[in-house]
Amino acid sequence: MLDMMSLKNFSFLIYGLGFTGRSVIKFLKKKDISNYYVWDDNKKLRKKFKSKETNNLKETLKRVDFIVLSPGVSLEKSKYKKDLKKNKKKIITDIDLLFLSNSKFKSIVVTGTNGKSTTCQMIYHLIKKNNFKAKIGGNIGKPVLNLKVSKNTFLIIEASSFQLSHSKFIHPNYAILTNISNDHIDWHGSIKAYIQAKLKIFQLQTKKDFALIDDKFKKTFKKKNYLSKLSLVKFDNYKKIKSKINNRYLKSGINDENMKFVYSLSKLLKINDYSFINSMNSFKGLFHRYETFFKKKNIIFINDSKASSFQAAKGALINNKNIFWILGGLPKKGDKFNLKSVKNNIVKTYIIGKNVNFFKKQLNKQIKFKISKKLQFAINHALKDIRRFNLNENIILLSPCAASFDQFKNFEDRGNQFKKLSKIYAKKLI
Repeated sequence: MLDMMSLKNFSFLIYGLGFTGRSVIKFLKKKDISNYYVWDDNKKLRKKFKSKETNNLKETLKRVDFIVLSPGVSLEKSKYKKDLKKNKKKIITDIDLLFLSNSKFKSIVVTGTNGKSTTCQMIYHLIKKNNFKAKIGGNIGKPVLNLKVSKNTFLIIEASSFQLSHSKFIHPNYAILTNISNDHIDWHGSIKAYIQAKLKIFQLQTKKDFALIDDKFKKTFKKKNYLSKLSLVKFDNYKKIKSKINNRYLKSGINDENMKFVYSLSKLLKINDYSFINSMNSFKGLFHRYETFFKKKNIIFINDSKASSFQAAKGALINNKNIFWILGGLPKKGDKFNLKSVKNNIVKTYIIGKNVNFFKKQLNKQIKFKISKKLQFAINHALKDIRRFNLNENIILLSPCAASFDQFKNFEDRGNQFKKLSKIYAKKLI
């Protein structure tokens, strides 16, 4: 097994110079590893690191021992995909470097299609409240190599399928797979490759480690392929104590799936029910994930901008009535809308973005809709319709079922714009 001392004898290419790539550079310098090169397909970023930039990428890919690939770089879409694929065995991630460099911390790694970030934040909140040392990072918050980890610290890592796809040394003490549905198929190439990436969190676990998966996915996890102790997570276990939690955010069913994993983990960490309930009473949700940010008269505004697929939006649609639903953007490949269980909760839908035809087809005459195109128009249209329908309680919900990049920088920008515009139009029209 490699360790940090032996890594000093190897050479590296850091491919991708965003937050993750820059954290890798800082890390290697700190560990006195000087034999590395950097590359980014963006020329402007490359110029910032000119002293270490490789002059011939193809030759460097062949020559180096390891390629530390940033999670945003897709082998299927990269300009140099043929060369990267030829050298695929060399590719590792920043999370790999973390596990190679430090054996003192205790790791909880969470992955899944939906709910990763919220589940990580819930776990972090729970174990901090119960006096454990804890840090959180990865796909949420700071890159893992920027975290200062001391002995016996619990490190909670959100791992995306992008990171796990190329990971070779990750071995969590507690590995959590929340759920699997069609997502990022264009990045991975197939649903099979996507699932295989997710299952990598269990691959190097030992007999002392724990694998937590939803009872519904036990067929996906073939126990004979893994050494870790399998913990099947069932909602019924959490359901027994849910009513005792005095937290409005957790009372709705929107977080049941996340909470059942947190509760199962609490049992493994020997946190009793009393402490669990007290801890979760003070939990506050993340921004842009079913965020109730504004109420005026009989209208509640919910920002669920992070919901970039129908499966991710479904919870908000199931757990509310009288919804005026704003959706649209860049749809996920293979996404399908099964509206049977939610259509009676939706009064009207407002389509934004440049992919109107996709969303018209998905709604398929089951729900009334209006083509608003822009977010500000959708809010305006929804508020006018609320006045016309004259219902007692109303929800204006941004749960887009799509990526944001056709009109916004990212889902945070989309959510922040929604919050800002909602307050402006509410003052004018209510």
